[in-house]
Amino acid sequence: MPAPSPPDPDHPQHAEPVPHDKHAGHDKHAGHDKHAGHDKHAGHDPAMFRRRFWVCLVLTIPVVLTSHLVSDQLGLAEEGVPGRSWVGPVLGSVVFWWGGWPFLVGAVREVRDRAPGMMLLVAMAITVAYTTSLATSVGVFDLDFWWELAALVTIMLLGHWQEMKAIGQARGALAALAALLPDEAERVAADGRVEAVPVAGLRVGDVVLVRPGGRVPADGRVVEGAAELDESMITGESRPVARSTGDRVVAGTVATDSSIRVRVEAVGEQTALAGIQRMVAQAQGSGGRAQLLADRFAAALFYLATGTAVLTVLVWTALGEPDEAVVRAVTVLVIACPHALGLAIPLVVALSTALAARSGILVKDRLALERMRTVGAVLFDKTGTLTRGEHGVTDLVTAPGVERDEVLRIAAGVESESEHPLARAIVAAAGSTGPARAAGFRALPGRGVQATIDGTRYAVGGPALLRELGVPLPAQVQAAAGRWSARGAAVLHLVRLPDTVLGAFALTDEVRPEARRAVDELRAEGVRTIAMITGDARPVAEAVAADLGFRPGVDEVFAEVLPAEKDDRVAELQRRGLVVAMVGDGVNDAPALARADVGIAIGAGTDVAIESAGVVLASSDPRGVAAVVRLSRASYRKMRQNLAWAAGYNVVALPLAAGVLAWAGVALSPALAAVLMSASTIVVALNAQLLRRVRLDPASD
Repeated sequence: MPAPSPPDPDHPQHAEPVPHDKHAGHDKHAGHDKHAGHDKHAGHDPAMFRRRFWVCLVLTIPVVLTSHLVSDQLGLAEEGVPGRSWVGPVLGSVVFWWGGWPFLVGAVREVRDRAPGMMLLVAMAITVAYTTSLATSVGVFDLDFWWELAALVTIMLLGHWQEMKAIGQARGALAALAALLPDEAERVAADGRVEAVPVAGLRVGDVVLVRPGGRVPADGRVVEGAAELDESMITGESRPVARSTGDRVVAGTVATDSSIRVRVEAVGEQTALAGIQRMVAQAQGSGGRAQLLADRFAAALFYLATGTAVLTVLVWTALGEPDEAVVRAVTVLVIACPHALGLAIPLVVALSTALAARSGILVKDRLALERMRTVGAVLFDKTGTLTRGEHGVTDLVTAPGVERDEVLRIAAGVESESEHPLARAIVAAAGSTGPARAAGFRALPGRGVQATIDGTRYAVGGPALLRELGVPLPAQVQAAAGRWSARGAAVLHLVRLPDTVLGAFALTDEVRPEARRAVDELRAEGVRTIAMITGDARPVAEAVAADLGFRPGVDEVFAEVLPAEKDDRVAELQRRGLVVAMVGDGVNDAPALARADVGIAIGAGTDVAIESAGVVLASSDPRGVAAVVRLSRASYRKMRQNLAWAAGYNVVALPLAAGVLAWAGVALSPALAAVLMSASTIVVALNAQLLRRVRLDPASD
């Protein structure tokens, strides 16, 4: 966001700039792609799989105990256990139809959607095992798979229960966000009475009372009172933030120490919290390149498994082993279940976006997050991103014999009634000393202000004021003012009328302390080039760059850039072969954010900037950019590890299931295949959980 360079020190009474609308303008069209993620289990929940698992486990135990495998080992004759022959068919049928029903329904859905995958493969395996065992029970075949069938369904239910539980925990971020809103709000009526109303009943323009410890029920602006607000659930910043009359507050934040009254400006789906929920949901439902690869592999695996099963039947039948042909075919279908493969990417997506949201990093576009791992240049807009976007007193010089605190006290008193940003900076600089009591305040348009303190008339202004008064500058004041002006600072002077300069102030748009650390962290992550872009004059830009520790010849400074030219600078970096991330907060940053390989909007920025970005930092802390790089690399690493494990498992297990090593005595039974498949799923889920170790919050100072 460009700013004048330097700011006009001869400050007329300008209107105060309108504050940025924090968090507003989030994607209103966020939704789930019906083919994205691991939504093959739509409508399922962990409780359903848990219930079916425990019931089927209880039913499976007697089926296993009465199977030929166990009874033969125990030396039990069939006639020694009354009704033993009916245990497998009866309980096995219950397990198949009741425990296996979610897989059968899922298979029908996949066939209808023409998207073959994991559910269809599981359904094929248990259906083949069931029909073969049922045919054996009536004397058609001599292949008894009842205990294998029951074990397969039970273990698959266990795997799905753990999968749904893990995904549910990750998606719990959305429920946690929704829980931030109170059920009721205290609305202040026109006559001053306070009434409790449902949050859903609030309307724009209502005034609500937020008591100490209470949550803000809707986005709005403080109209009475002041309080420290805990905004950590929105921004990830643990330190409470002071909010007073005129400041914007966000739904879900907590007033920690005193009560405030807030005029509602947004309710329901228009609140920042609702926007965050939409972005988290959109990111968790969106796919990336790795997800496309996984989906394609799962579809290919269906055809590969089916073809391998057919080939297995043909080969073993040709070898004169029809019974073994059926056993091997069933095992192939079981082992080929792409359960772990289907979980590999979606669970990482769900976890990474949920973890990011808890740290104030809102991922709108999964591809943007994936690309961050390859970023070679990060281009920061200066004003409001690397700097505070408001001026502060950075230097003060006094005339000989004049006390520093006295100059601050008098200048703050003269400026105390001014609304100009530079005036507020001087008042703030007075700190605990406070401004002197002034009277007769008068604005001098284009030159400064004047007022009377303790019977003496004073003025504060820039060079234009000095020229009008014809006041000479003391040598040391003149030298300091020259240095400050050379680096682009605004210079204001305190004059005791009619003709004595008591001191001078340098005011600059201060560099955020966290911005310096953000640059260091990006370097530590291996980002080659840090760049800054601004509409300010080059001396101003160079001074900020030096303060940030930019490296000459390595890092870039683009100064005096018109708003329309910002995206050209992004394209220039891209032509050098760099993958570029652009970080900005202003309307004029939107084209550059859209042009960049990854657009990152500072959350305190404008609607348009946020809409143009793929990642939004809910706070204004630029250290979040390095956190996005870390998250991108960690999540991509977990995706690759999970894909390698799931794919490699199938590559090794399929030939074994088909019986290629049967001649050496190595063969997988359908039940063992189910155990290995479930173990593969658990490995993938546990590996994804290791993402929680990634540090996203800024390092402690």
